Amino acid sequence: MTGKGTQDSSKGTGRGGAEQRKAAASSGPPASQPEKIRNVALVGRSGSGKTLLAEALLAATGVITRMGTIDGGSTVSDSDPSEIHQQRSVTLSVLPLMLGEVKVNLLDTPGYADFVGDLRAGLRAADAALFVVSAVDGVDAATTTLWAECESVGMPRAVVINRIDHPRAGYEAVLAACQENFGASVLPLAVPIRNNGAITGLLGLLSGIVSDYSAGGTSPTQRPASEAEHADAEPARATLIEGIIAESEDETLMERYLGGAEIDRDSLTTDLEIAVVRGSFFPVLATSAETGVGMTELLEVLTGAFPSPVERALPSVTDLDGKPVGPLTCDPDGPLVGEVVRTTIDSFLGRVCLVRIFSGTLREDSIVHIGGHGLTDRGHQDHDSDERITHLQSPLGATLRPVPYCVAGDICALTRLTDAETGDTVSDREAPLLVEAWEMPEPLMPVAVQGAARTDDDALAKNLGKIVAVDPTLRVEHNAETHQLVLWCMGEAHAEVVQDRLRAQGVKLETVEVITPLRETFAAPAAARGRYVKQSGGHGQYAICEIEVEPLHRGAGFEFVNKIVGGVIPGHYIASVEKGVQAQMQRGVSAGFPVVDIRVTLVGGKTHSVDSSDAAFQAAGALALREAAAGTRIQLLEPVSAVTITVPDASVGTVMTDLSTRRGHMTGTTSVADERTEINAEIPDAELLRYAIELRALTAGSGLFRRSYLRHEPVPPHVVPAAVSV
Repeated sequence: MTGKGTQDSSKGTGRGGAEQRKAAASSGPPASQPEKIRNVALVGRSGSGKTLLAEALLAATGVITRMGTIDGGSTVSDSDPSEIHQQRSVTLSVLPLMLGEVKVNLLDTPGYADFVGDLRAGLRAADAALFVVSAVDGVDAATTTLWAECESVGMPRAVVINRIDHPRAGYEAVLAACQENFGASVLPLAVPIRNNGAITGLLGLLSGIVSDYSAGGTSPTQRPASEAEHADAEPARATLIEGIIAESEDETLMERYLGGAEIDRDSLTTDLEIAVVRGSFFPVLATSAETGVGMTELLEVLTGAFPSPVERALPSVTDLDGKPVGPLTCDPDGPLVGEVVRTTIDSFLGRVCLVRIFSGTLREDSIVHIGGHGLTDRGHQDHDSDERITHLQSPLGATLRPVPYCVAGDICALTRLTDAETGDTVSDREAPLLVEAWEMPEPLMPVAVQGAARTDDDALAKNLGKIVAVDPTLRVEHNAETHQLVLWCMGEAHAEVVQDRLRAQGVKLETVEVITPLRETFAAPAAARGRYVKQSGGHGQYAICEIEVEPLHRGAGFEFVNKIVGGVIPGHYIASVEKGVQAQMQRGVSAGFPVVDIRVTLVGGKTHSVDSSDAAFQAAGALALREAAAGTRIQLLEPVSAVTITVPDASVGTVMTDLSTRRGHMTGTTSVADERTEINAEIPDAELLRYAIELRALTAGSGLFRRSYLRHEPVPPHVVPAAVSV
């Protein structure tokens, strides 16, 4: 490809060759022109080889001296303690490299469904996505889900089929699967060249040049393709040219091509690049991160085909009052607007915020405004404060390098901030702005935790605030009914990472079974007398009340009716009885759960001129309700949620069968786009505690669901013992 001043793959050197690339990769001044920046998210399911591919690119450009290390020993992916422990990428990491004058920020995103929040943050900071698919594992439901995430934000993409030289690789089959799942606009730019069954090079379909990697390394030798190689590649070449022409804005191009005219390579390359930026054409590249095959071609696409920040629309912004502000442009001289896309807590540096600058230039020692992000429901308070930027850094994985400024389109790290969290806006303090928030996934798996000992509870509460600050997908609930501390997580892996982070802070904790907040109600009418009489010398206590209790329909709440006649209970004690009844309702009358949906009628009682009091009648009212409950059957009620489950059409039967085992009641199904179905159901909350995990298992990782509280319903008799024992 030759557009945007990139190298011609037929030369195999790219902007002066591998040696110049390595020399340019050394730490130098920050980027100063948005046109010379590429922000590229690496996207792919776990095991596709994203991180290894990133390291191969860093090694190819001289940023690191050997695979797996940065600056002599710090692993690329070691940006989070949980990644070291669990050997998997769970957080967003930025890996910059230089290709001549072009700076490429690689944003390595997690491939686990539990960490889709970091994936969305990476897509927010990026202008294009490099979609990595393993030539060994191919395309599965999790891969198509990730593709849909990219598609939902209109992200330009290229597909990398990695690990092509693995003994079990099936490049052609995986390419066909990509085209079947992602569309006909997924077309290769090169085809593998094999020698004795092994892939030793790539034939560029537009250039007709073979890049020979048989000698090893990332800088291949170049030679013209042989007649046999040309003939073998001709069908793929014709399909590629037709695909490019179909996306061309030149309506005469197809007619000329079909008429036998030779379309020049420069025109095809230009049209291809325009289509990639537009997000309607997705070039495919073949690589091996371990051996370096395809690295030169991939580097070319990063700089030549992917858009710069000035070619992408920026998020909408408002002032602090919510009034829309005119559209931003990626201008270093424009108003300062940046967004925190990731936050971490470092034991030495404090709060470290990864910031994408959309407009203006952020300079060290400047004072900026930190604006809130609207995630108060998850424990993230809105911010409205000014802070001085004392440490401005360029991130390289876990390594930070000081820089004096960061221009529009680039990504930087800010350390030692006080308030900023993921989703916050960084702007000029004289003209503060707020960037429209991106959609965060809803955590749907509850995990109850407590200190390993009572003395550990304070440490848990103190450090939990730090964890919440760095993870907007985590929601913390202090349940007033069950008295449990519940962490709402994205799934089991997310829960493990949260606990690992807490333990890394020195917190000793343990998980306990989540208690479903049930309710109690009266199953039949009842009547009782509450007698609270104490005479122990001196001023006593005297209160007697008689009540009738009857159940109401679900959702009716509580009614208190006064039918006292003749003044047997003075009016100022009537409210005391009601207050005592309500207090007992909160404490429960059978299994310790709040009582709901009853009518209590006060029908009689007695008082004493000296010993009666407000406290005595409150106690009598509470006692009367307990006595009434003892004389009738108490019905337990469980919360039921309205659930919408989105699954591939092929999984509908499996999911519906599973719902029947969860006491679910299906209310309807709806066909949606991309051969998917929405299943609407009503399901008891007790059956949803681990549904986030189990739905993924049923649908190979592609199922999603959302829920909302609907009502409380009676717990079936065969479930009652388990429900009460929780």
